[in-house]
Formats: sequence, C-alpha cells, structure tokens
Amino acid sequence: MSVSKIAVLIAAAALAPAWAALADMPTATSMPVGAGATQPIGHYDLCIKDPEECRKLSPPEAARDPSEAEWAAVGEVNSSINARIRQKPDRQMHGVDELWSYPTVEGDCEDFALLKRRELAEKGWSLSDLLLTTVRKPDGEGHAVLTVRTARGDFVLDNLDGRVRPWNEIHYTFVKRQSSTNSGRWVAIEAGKDVPVGSVR
Repeated sequence: MSVSKIAVLIAAAALAPAWAALADMPTATSMPVGAGATQPIGHYDLCIKDPEECRKLSPPEAARDPSEAEWAAVGEVNSSINARIRQKPDRQMHGVDELWSYPTVEGDCEDFALLKRRELAEKGWSLSDLLLTTVRKPDGEGHAVLTVRTARGDFVLDNLDGRVRPWNEIHYTFVKRQSSTNSGRWVAIEAGKDVPVGSVR
C-alpha cells in the first residue's frame, strides 16, 4: 500500500464519526422550509452545462428512516470524501469566483457536497433526501453543505467538519436548499436570515 493511501486511511479514521449505529444517532429536528428561493449562480451554471443534473423529479414523500447500513454509509462517505479531496477555492482552481463541479483531487465546499450527494445516491439514498444547502458561516462568508433528510431529523455533511451533525446544532445561518421534489429548484429555510448566497438575480 502506498504512503499516500495510508495517509488517506489515517485521515479518514481521524475524521470518522463517534457513532456507527442507529442507536448512537443524534437527535435532530427537520428544517422548516418555505417558499421558492433563487437558485445559487453556481448551481444554475451547472444546470446549463449538465441539464440532467437539474431534471430529477421526486414525488412528495416523507423522509426515510434509514437502515443501519444506510446510516453507516452517511458517516463513511462524509469521512472518506473529506479525507481524499483537498480543499481549494474556485478562484485558485478555475480562475473564477464560483464554479460548481464534481471533484477528483481538490475542490471547494460545494464540490464536496456534490460528490457526497452522488456517492450516497449510489449507495441507495434517494436524491429527495440529499439536498445541496447554502449557509453563512459566523464570519458572514457564504458556504455550501449537504443536508441529509431523515425521519429522525435533518443532518449536515460539511467539508469543514468530520462529524455528521444535526443541522440545528450548527452555528451557521441556513439560507436555502434544494427542493426535495425537484433537483433544479430551491426553497428558503425559514429559520435562516434572508441573506442571498451567490444567487441568480
């Protein structure tokens, strides 16, 4: 095994969540979402380049109660991607302020969220329960995470945190997220302040 692979495994172990079973699942609430919201410009551009990315429709349905394997996959995917993808701003990678893409080696926050969404979908999670979400960090900077909807509440996968955490325990201002019924639509998060994060105007 190469030194680089060993380093990734060590990093993943260090970032692994404290819980591994449903019995250890933290308590969360569901995000209160409201009316439609403007689409982040980076997501809009992604939809132009890859229309299928934003044509995925799901019937309105309650969030799933995950199985042991599904819940374990959430922590594994979060830890693995955080360990193997290097954080790098879009400006340094692409020469622009905002470009959403699927990372292979390095990426910005929204790239981490996109890849986590894809890998969890490949493990059986419904896209209606895997929602790209924009927030503002305490310093006011815009940021993107992945929200995982469950029957036990909503959880956040963040490239800045190895833990999968209940959204209501994180000190972010939650702004908006993808609709659970239409991957090309976004809805406002009513608990957050109405502050646009890279929106189409």
